[in-house]
Amino acid sequence: MNINSMANNQKWRLLKSVTALLMVSVTFGIYLYTCALRSVWALDMNQVQSTFQQMGGRPQALLDWQKLLHDTRDLPTPEKLKRVNEFFNRHIVYGEDIEVWGQKEHWATPMESLSKGKGDCVAYVMAKYFVLRELNIPDKQLRLIYVKARIGGPDSTIEQAHMVLAYYATPEAEPLVLDSLITDIRPASRRTDLQPIFSFNSDGIYAGVAADSAAGPGGVGRLSRWADLLQRAHAEGF
Repeated sequence: MNINSMANNQKWRLLKSVTALLMVSVTFGIYLYTCALRSVWALDMNQVQSTFQQMGGRPQALLDWQKLLHDTRDLPTPEKLKRVNEFFNRHIVYGEDIEVWGQKEHWATPMESLSKGKGDCVAYVMAKYFVLRELNIPDKQLRLIYVKARIGGPDSTIEQAHMVLAYYATPEAEPLVLDSLITDIRPASRRTDLQPIFSFNSDGIYAGVAADSAAGPGGVGRLSRWADLLQRAHAEGF
């Protein structure tokens, strides 16, 4: 083998080594990025189960919840919304915070609500929100909305504070409303009994409910109950 051939072989081996090293680096980088993304919302199921057991929840309720996650993970988004909405409307019985928690106002985490099987409108909304996030619905497509609800329909004179969950297919789309008062998921234009006040998600707090509205300054910390709930849910394994 002449000198030129030896040099070419050395260059080729060096190129293969560098290429292999780059492939390993890229693959490892993708792995770390994927892990980082999953760590934001991926469930720690062991922690969830431990928390649920400590709360004294019915084992069947947790099994039903786990089955919901398993059965809906690969379904189209409209079906995910439908099943999650129906699941919690069936599995949580309405109860005021003072009755359920002995407090005038308590924002329950998903495991708290599931273990009790009871909760107010906030409990329904939080449970649905966290499950839909776990089912890979982006946060930007979900808003928790404080509203004034006319109980008995749009012509009623009886109003009360209420909370619903809204899904936005696109920034321009009319939101769909997931509510504990009715089973159907309806466009916002068909919920004339609801008057929005403000909305929020884990990205921030918004003065309005438009999907393209900008979050106000101060982040979620401006709504202390929400910031506290996010921390408690994280401790539960979310």
